[in-house]
Amino acid sequence: MRMIAENSSVTEFILTGLTSQPELQIPLFFLFLGFYMVTMVGNLGLIMLIGLNSHLHTPMYFFLYNLSFIDLCYSTVITPKMLMSFVSKKNIISYAGCMTQLFFFLFFVVSESFTLSAMAYDRYVAICNPLVYTATMSPQVCLLFLLGVYVMGFAGAMAHTACMVRLTFCANNLVDHYMCDILPLLERSCISTYVNELVVFVVVGMDIGVPTATIFISYALILSSIFRIRSTEGRSKAFSTCSSHITAVSLFFGSGAFMYLKPSSLLPMNQGKVSSLFYTTVVPMLNPLIYSLRNKDVKIALKKTLSKNSFF
Repeated sequence: MRMIAENSSVTEFILTGLTSQPELQIPLFFLFLGFYMVTMVGNLGLIMLIGLNSHLHTPMYFFLYNLSFIDLCYSTVITPKMLMSFVSKKNIISYAGCMTQLFFFLFFVVSESFTLSAMAYDRYVAICNPLVYTATMSPQVCLLFLLGVYVMGFAGAMAHTACMVRLTFCANNLVDHYMCDILPLLERSCISTYVNELVVFVVVGMDIGVPTATIFISYALILSSIFRIRSTEGRSKAFSTCSSHITAVSLFFGSGAFMYLKPSSLLPMNQGKVSSLFYTTVVPMLNPLIYSLRNKDVKIALKKTLSKNSFF
């Protein structure tokens, strides 16, 4: 980290936080503290539930287990520092701490995007090719999918962080954000950020485009299978499941694309903060609700686990 610090004229950054209005600081602190607690309880509970119930040890819940783990981690990377901005006069983060936060945030957010696409593919195989589902989604295949998810996350995070480290930052170290994100940091650079902006459009475009294409193709094939279902009840149940998933996916990818794939001149930073709140705070909190609490198998597992604890 010593070499990194020498490339910069600043050794620390000051994060402005979500808002500068004093009367909103305390209410927002308790609001996002509540969000964070719900996120922790929901995702930790889902991880424990899947781990303790053997009938949930299937590919679908394997990916859901990892999605909850990713949500847990990247919410923890962002939210505690954001909460500090509501109660501190100056929310200071060191240069090394800022680059570390940037790396892990990008690692987990890219990993989440590819996990969502793996889940969509899993549902496609289960609904459209149920006879070969066990062979197609074998434990070995699931592990390879997971390895690919984390390799893509690491590659994306390294590409952005390495490009950020090469920049020289000006003496004005005030970052207009509640976290160390790509675009706010680029505004503080004293040298050309053309390479960084190119990497943002290429890498973010790939990290959003490939999973989005996989999800839409999977769901297009799923919907074509749903239309062939004769039972009205079966159709409505399948549509309900798809609509919940598509809503969560749209929220995640839509807010990410809105933040990163538009020219900064067209997107004021205040709007960027609000947009980034969705995929850093809201989505990790909603995922356990969207993917599990409406699921019959998870409800049964929860009742069994609670009844066992009550018995003991």
